[in-house]
Amino acid sequence: MKETNAAEKGGSFFEKHAEIWKFIKFTFAGASSSLIELGVFALLQYVVFKSLNDVPVTDSPVLAFLGVEYKGYMYSYFISTVVGYAIAFVMNRKITFKADANPLLSTVLYAIMVVCTIIFNTWFGAFLGTLIKNSGRSNALIELLTKVVVMTVPTLWTYPLNRFVIHRKKKPAVEQGE
Repeated sequence: MKETNAAEKGGSFFEKHAEIWKFIKFTFAGASSSLIELGVFALLQYVVFKSLNDVPVTDSPVLAFLGVEYKGYMYSYFISTVVGYAIAFVMNRKITFKADANPLLSTVLYAIMVVCTIIFNTWFGAFLGTLIKNSGRSNALIELLTKVVVMTVPTLWTYPLNRFVIHRKKKPAVEQGE
């Protein structure tokens, strides 16, 4: 007997376009966590670490080599990125992908991805922040727009990893007798 899918049965948009719907939910979860991340960044950059925005990173030849010159930018990007990704993990696991695979394994895999992404975001954001500051064009609007760009780039690898590796659903058991 031939099996029919939701599209052949006249199912809803969500059934017919399940993968698109997952990406839309992923984008919504990402946008929601990004707004919080952006708020945390602004608080850290312009209040908490404001006095460190002109303090050079002098004790790390690696950071100097990578073009990260100012502590305030580095700390603000690092902390805000951690907060954003923690929120995104919960939203994507519970809402976007409704994952039921081993939560410990998912958390470990997510942590590995996030550590790599945070290293990238901290470097890329601090590097761009340094370029902007040294160009003399540093202002809140440009810095916040730069943060949005830095937050968006990792979608290139975070969606595929979240969808196909981290937040998997258990495969349904095949019924006996088929």
